[in-house]
Amino acid sequence: MSDEFDVIVVGAGPAGENVAGRAGRAGLSSVVVEEELAGGECAYWACIPSKALLRPVELAADARRVPGLALEPVDVRAVLARRDEAVSHLDDGNQVKWIRSVPAEFVRGRGRLRGPRQVEVTAHDGSTRLLRARHAVVLATGSRPVIPPVPGLAESAPWTSRQATGVQVVPERLAVLGGGVVACEMAQALHGLGARETTMLVRGHSLLGRMEPFAGELLAASLTDAGVRVRTGAQVTGVERPRPGGPVTVHLAEGAPVEADELLVATGRRPATGDLGLDTVGLPDTEPVRVDDSMRAGGVADGWLYAVGDVNGRNLLTHMGKYQARVCGDVIAARARGERDDLPAMRDTADGYGAPQVVFTDPQVCSVGRTEAAARAEGFEVRVVEYDLGAVSGAYLLGESYRGRAKAVVDERRRVLLGVTFAGPGVAELLHSATVAVTAEVTLDRLWHAVPSFPTVSEIWLRLLEEYGL
Repeated sequence: MSDEFDVIVVGAGPAGENVAGRAGRAGLSSVVVEEELAGGECAYWACIPSKALLRPVELAADARRVPGLALEPVDVRAVLARRDEAVSHLDDGNQVKWIRSVPAEFVRGRGRLRGPRQVEVTAHDGSTRLLRARHAVVLATGSRPVIPPVPGLAESAPWTSRQATGVQVVPERLAVLGGGVVACEMAQALHGLGARETTMLVRGHSLLGRMEPFAGELLAASLTDAGVRVRTGAQVTGVERPRPGGPVTVHLAEGAPVEADELLVATGRRPATGDLGLDTVGLPDTEPVRVDDSMRAGGVADGWLYAVGDVNGRNLLTHMGKYQARVCGDVIAARARGERDDLPAMRDTADGYGAPQVVFTDPQVCSVGRTEAAARAEGFEVRVVEYDLGAVSGAYLLGESYRGRAKAVVDERRRVLLGVTFAGPGVAELLHSATVAVTAEVTLDRLWHAVPSFPTVSEIWLRLLEEYGL
């Protein structure tokens, strides 16, 4: 086996796989190094299993909104079995086959920089192999969950997203620390699957604090209606778990402590830069790898190092990591062949507009672009329009108790959308139209002629434009 390749990719998650795929189709030789499972966090412990657990809960909620449908209790065993199937029973054989079909070599082990253009791989048996890159090394190692420095928390063996999405026995009492996407999704999923006492401990004063306020308010109301206790302004002062596997007690600055069978910590993630050998090329290993819009790392002589996905800190979303990887792979190929590397598709511009994001709860919450607060902070001349999604004809047909809201943030000077947020059942399918409108900077006058079909929830576009005055 050769130890020299055109491109070395460290990390076989969606971002790393996409870099290898773009390099392979350009005729470059590449090798992908992965310590765990090819396919990465998203495929086995995040996006895929969480959505498999949430889907039955969402369908049950949809059924309750429409008269005439008989509801059966959720078959938890069947749901978990389908989740196991969705994650291929934690077998990455098919993913490895795909990587090799790119074609690329796949090497199992821990990859670490050992100086310019060199990556040392330590296999599980302790053996090592030194790889050399002719053109580029790409870091795609993702991110790791953050465990806050609360007394007793780390020692209590809390769950992170991996244990929550991989659950085998749903606890009767669940405490969830956090109010972001993972906290909301898994609180709702596990409560719907049998965690009858579910308590969310949110340090801030709302759920989904980075999104428009109404989104968190609607979701909090839905969770509360379902029986989830949502405690905002909750400051955790300590955690106790006297014996492994036993009950856990969460102490708060105010109010009674929370007793639970399991504690899920969902307070954010940080780029996985530790022990990557960044110090061997003059970069810090305690912060994201800073990159330019071509995904090339700054501060590295000869410009051979790149970073895509969570590890560069730009956007911790799978689809954005894959987007960055496509940009990166094409740029590396162009530079290797001495061709133009500045074509429009070879620069990350989407992050600048604001990435699309979906929270797969009931109600679903999705957004793209800037919130009203962010747009005003950046100095835009802003006008905001909102509309009740439940008042749209297509929404009524989805259920008598359909509740939702839409909000558009408009740049008044250019009459284009800066951001759009939807909250309501099934609204994720509205998001791509908003993404096109925001990133393409389609004027409102042009959007007026994009006629929504009737009777669908997409008629919300017409209502928003009418609210604006068109």
